[in-house]
Amino acid sequence: MKKLLLLFCMLACFTQSSLAASNITRLDLLNQAEFRILSEDLGSALSYKPITPSEPLGISGFDLGLEVTSTDMKRSSQAMSKASNNNGSSISNLYVPKLHIAKGLPFNLDIAAFYSSIPSTNIKLYGAELRYAILEGGVTSPAVAIRGSYTKLKGVTQLAFDTKGLDISISKGLAMFTPYVGIGRVYVNSTPDATTGRTAEKFNQSKVFGGINMNFGLTNFALELDKTGSAKSYGAKLGFRF
Repeated sequence: MKKLLLLFCMLACFTQSSLAASNITRLDLLNQAEFRILSEDLGSALSYKPITPSEPLGISGFDLGLEVTSTDMKRSSQAMSKASNNNGSSISNLYVPKLHIAKGLPFNLDIAAFYSSIPSTNIKLYGAELRYAILEGGVTSPAVAIRGSYTKLKGVTQLAFDTKGLDISISKGLAMFTPYVGIGRVYVNSTPDATTGRTAEKFNQSKVFGGINMNFGLTNFALELDKTGSAKSYGAKLGFRF
């Protein structure tokens, strides 16, 4: 458990030290093709990441955690560099720390929300989900859930950006370990300010994800791999789930 805590602290520290050059202020320096590629990678990075199994929490259940995701931005690294006006320094990964909370409701429903303010940048993000477990799972049967999600970018004055998502996932508990996988679709709306000279990009991307939740009683730790569009994201969440 101490090793898991140390890993999460290292991730959080690395997140803060790796973002100084990601202040998005110069979308006017991009051409339309570069803006499209950047929008696609931001859709991958900023869309909803559940990092949770499919089984419902139950009416008295909570899931509270600190989360970090890292998204591969290699396709748009040059565009991100230009938009950030950082003198050509490469930005190959975008790290997003979040405070994430979920609450169980009656009828196998869960609601969840997160908030993120990325250190040393103008990027702020919030999102929410509503999830329904078609099958709640049991000793011999898996849990299956469908989810609708939404995220909204704030703080970047030149860009109005949001995503909507639909997915289905399946999980099966094995003692303290619960692996899960899912597929879905992400719908991206990326609208630049008129002063940039760029036009809006609206598109959708396929999504596949999988992970494992590990519950140690008072502490819960989860890992997830997500591929939305062409970009991969790696996520970790540490907190409490009961």
